[in-house]
Amino acid sequence: MNRRGWLVVGVSMALVGALVAGAAIVFGTFSARAWVEDRYSRSVADDIGRDATAYRSDQTPARVADEITDSWNPDDRYVDDSGVYLRYDDDSVVILPLAAGSLILLERMSTAHPRYHSTVGTAWVWGRDTNVRGGGPGAGK
Repeated sequence: MNRRGWLVVGVSMALVGALVAGAAIVFGTFSARAWVEDRYSRSVADDIGRDATAYRSDQTPARVADEITDSWNPDDRYVDDSGVYLRYDDDSVVILPLAAGSLILLERMSTAHPRYHSTVGTAWVWGRDTNVRGGGPGAGK
């Protein structure tokens, strides 16, 4: 193959790569929030004002949590009889039981943490890239 042939092959490969990358950006899922939005049924009636966007599933909260965490590992996870509480960098995914299935609430951590603090307590470490530094006088200094 001559130089011109190699040039055509190279340019063609670059174009294919650009198309694949573009499709990944447009159709890809890059967060737990986007993953939930793509896979569960929207339930506007269950939204909590402008803070939490609601979705529904016919699966149990434990099953929904497993589906989500299989794809998106949370920073923190808290489970009790009231539901499953997943904390991500900027978002929370709260999965509550319904008579038939689950209610999934997506909310920014800035509003979710105060809302669910009485439930999750210190199980959700607050803040981006927070390191727990022990306790007692002078902790965190």
